[in-house]
Amino acid sequence: MDKIRTYRNWVQDQGLVSFQVEIGESNLFIRAERGLDSQAKASLGSRREAIQDYIRKHPEFATTLKPHSIKDSAPEIIQEMAGACSSAGVGPMAAVAGAIAEYVGRDLLKFSSEIIVENGGDIFMKTNRLRTVGIFAGKSSYSAKLALEIVPSKNSWGICTSSGTVGPSLSFGQADAAVVVCNSAILADAWATRLGNIVKSADDLEKTLSFVKDIPEIKGVVIIIGEKIGVWGEIKLIKL
Repeated sequence: MDKIRTYRNWVQDQGLVSFQVEIGESNLFIRAERGLDSQAKASLGSRREAIQDYIRKHPEFATTLKPHSIKDSAPEIIQEMAGACSSAGVGPMAAVAGAIAEYVGRDLLKFSSEIIVENGGDIFMKTNRLRTVGIFAGKSSYSAKLALEIVPSKNSWGICTSSGTVGPSLSFGQADAAVVVCNSAILADAWATRLGNIVKSADDLEKTLSFVKDIPEIKGVVIIIGEKIGVWGEIKLIKL
């Protein structure tokens, strides 16, 4: 995993402080206006416990690969994961990395007007200035050569990536990178998983991009498989 996270070395300082927080298998890379290590660790611990406690009572939540119904009494993070993944047609744990990034990011916005939380390549971002997010796509020649330009907004951004060739996450496709941009990291994570599952060859790019046009919560998509790339939406792709 440390080898996979070498993309963190791409970060160039633009007025924010960088730090990492780790509990269990969760390893967050965070950027804020000041060091918020203790606040981030407390938030991460709380969010992880909410998910783990729910799974102890409802173990099927952690294992099903299909949308999963939950009761209204479930913690908010569980409800958002289940809702996002139901809309994307995937199991609720498909959005766990994005959900943790999102909730920790929301918590830290109480202390910093700008927050970037990266969790295994899935990003929650609230920015007041133009930022770029590089795309890691394994052995593809596009890897580390392209970036998304993220504009400042009153809303937060979720930029999440699924890959069938990089990392430990389950994917039924062969995309080197299926990147989805939404206003929610939870939705972006769920939909990145869905699109990553669809793309099994370069021939699937056109139908996948056509499919996402009817999904209003998706703001943009970049899919890389080998030497082929597909781009759609209200996003700007730039060279690094």
